[in-house]
Amino acid sequence: MSHLLRRLLQRLPSRTPRRLDQRLRTTSSRRAQFVSFLESSGYRTHNVDTYERSLQRRRFAKAAFMWATAFAIAWVVIESARAVSIF
Repeated sequence: MSHLLRRLLQRLPSRTPRRLDQRLRTTSSRRAQFVSFLESSGYRTHNVDTYERSLQRRRFAKAAFMWATAFAIAWVVIESARAVSIF
């Protein structure tokens, strides 16, 4: 039971870079030349840039959230200043 729980906890997303590095080190394909040979021979086709694309999507989502938050705060400040100037 503890082994199953440990594996479940390792699969949970984490914000620590150590866990991301650990997941990259424990991949099933350890030899890059062998993997590239298999891909060029057509044995296995998969997109190797999925991790980088997920990082780009996270970066974009973070930037969009920050800009939206900044816009919302600026709007509240401007509207508050208008309301105070009316009274």
